[in-house]
Amino acid sequence: MDIYLKRRRGKILLLFIAVLIGVASLLYTNWLTKRMAIEERNKVEIWAEATKGIIDAGINITSPEMSQLQTRYLNFLIMVTEFNSTIPIIVVNSDGSFNTDHNIHYPAERRNEVLKRELEKMQDYAEPIRIEFPEEEYQLLYYRESSILRNLRLYPVIQLIVILIFIVVAYFAFNATNRAEQNQVWVGMSKETAHQLGTPISSLMAWIELLKLKNVDPNLIKELEQDTARLERITERFSKIGSKPELLNVNLIEALNSAINYLKRRSSDKVKFEIKYDQQATIEIPLNAALFSWVIENLCKNAIDAMGNNGTISIDVSEKADQVCIDLTDTGCGVSKKHQKSIFQPGFSTKKRGWGLGLSLAKRIIEIYHSGRIYIKWSEIGKGTTFRINLNK
Repeated sequence: MDIYLKRRRGKILLLFIAVLIGVASLLYTNWLTKRMAIEERNKVEIWAEATKGIIDAGINITSPEMSQLQTRYLNFLIMVTEFNSTIPIIVVNSDGSFNTDHNIHYPAERRNEVLKRELEKMQDYAEPIRIEFPEEEYQLLYYRESSILRNLRLYPVIQLIVILIFIVVAYFAFNATNRAEQNQVWVGMSKETAHQLGTPISSLMAWIELLKLKNVDPNLIKELEQDTARLERITERFSKIGSKPELLNVNLIEALNSAINYLKRRSSDKVKFEIKYDQQATIEIPLNAALFSWVIENLCKNAIDAMGNNGTISIDVSEKADQVCIDLTDTGCGVSKKHQKSIFQPGFSTKKRGWGLGLSLAKRIIEIYHSGRIYIKWSEIGKGTTFRINLNK
C-alpha cells in the first residue's frame, strides 16, 4: 500500500508542478502584455503628435521659406509616423469620414467595408486619441493591439494546453509501461511457479498410491486426492497465465457451488456461508471455470481474513436481460472510501503480509478475460463489504 500511495503522490506532485509552471507563465505573460499595451498606447500618442506636427508644418511653412532645421524637424516627424509597422491605426475626420489608415491590409475596392469592421473593433478596444488643429478642426485616431501583442496573449494559453496534453500522454504512456512490466513479471512468476509445483505434485500422487496399499482411511485418501487435484488445477492456471483463456458454456451455479463447497470444508466452524441463490438452477454463460473459481475463492479468503475467521459470508446470484450478477457480502471490517478505488491496484494491501496481487488478478480475470466487471458495491467500516461481479450472458 505504501509503494502505491507514494507513486500516486508522485504523479499528483508532477501534475501540480506542471500546472504551477503553466499558471506562472500565464500570469507573467499577462503582466507583460499589459506593459506592452501601455507602450503601444504611448507609441500611438507619439504618432498622433507627429501627425499633428506634420500638418502644422505644412500649413505654417512654405517651401522657399523652410529652413534646414525645419526640414530636419519635418523629416523626423515623417520618420516617426513611418516607424509604426505593427499597430493598426485608423484616423477619422470630424465629420466621420476616413482620413487615413496604417497596417491594415485590404483590396482597394473593399476599403470602406474593411475599415468599418476594423473601426468597430478599435472602438471596443480603447478610447480614441483626439488630434486638435487650428480653427476648431480635429481628427480621432483609433487603434488596437498589434499582432505581436495578440500572439503574446495567446502564447501562455497554448503553452498551458500543450503542457496538459503532454501530461495526459505521459500519464497514459507511464501507466501502459507499468502495466506491461507488471504483466511480464506476473507471467514469468506464474510460469515459474507452475514449473516448481510440478515435481511435488507428482510426488504427492505417488505417496497417495502408496497410502492406498497401506490400508489408510479411505476418507483421508479422498481428501488428499481432492487437494492434489486442486493443486494440479492451480498449476494449470498459473501455466496458462499470459495466454488467452478458453471460454466455454458452463453452468455458473455449478462452478460457484464447487468453489464454495471447497472453501466450506477448509474454513473455521465460526465462518458461516449463507447461500441465497437456487443451488439447483442452471445459468449457462461463457466462462473459464478454473479462473472463475479462483476469483470466488480469493474473494472469500479475503472476506474470512477481514472477519478474523469469525462471521458470515453471503452469496447471491441475480439475472438481468444480458448479465448475471454475483454479490458476495461479508461481515468484516469494511473498506474505507479512500481505499475503495485503490483496492484493485497491484501492490495495494491492508495486510502486513501479502503482495497485494489477489484482487488485481481477480479484476484482470473478470474484466479482461471475461469482459465483465468487478467492483465494491457497498462497504461500511465495522459492518462489512459487498463485492459485485457482472458477467455477460
